[in-house]
Amino acid sequence: MNAFSIRLPENLMKEADAGAKVLHVPRSEYVRLAIRRMNRDVAAEERRKRLQRVSERVRDESMLICAEFDALEYPRGKAG
Repeated sequence: MNAFSIRLPENLMKEADAGAKVLHVPRSEYVRLAIRRMNRDVAAEERRKRLQRVSERVRDESMLICAEFDALEYPRGKAG
């Protein structure tokens, strides 16, 4: 396992200590859990953005296809 040093503002350190106490884990485990959660949240947000971009492209293509079908079904200038 790798180690690193980090400097935190006093209030953030107190919050981490309080959270660790609530979960009955050492501070280092609390920080590991927080980093895992943040990594998971960042990955989920990136997935959401990718899906949104793909969905927008599919939506645009779908609208073009629908317009083509409309043109075939309801040609302009012809009474239906």
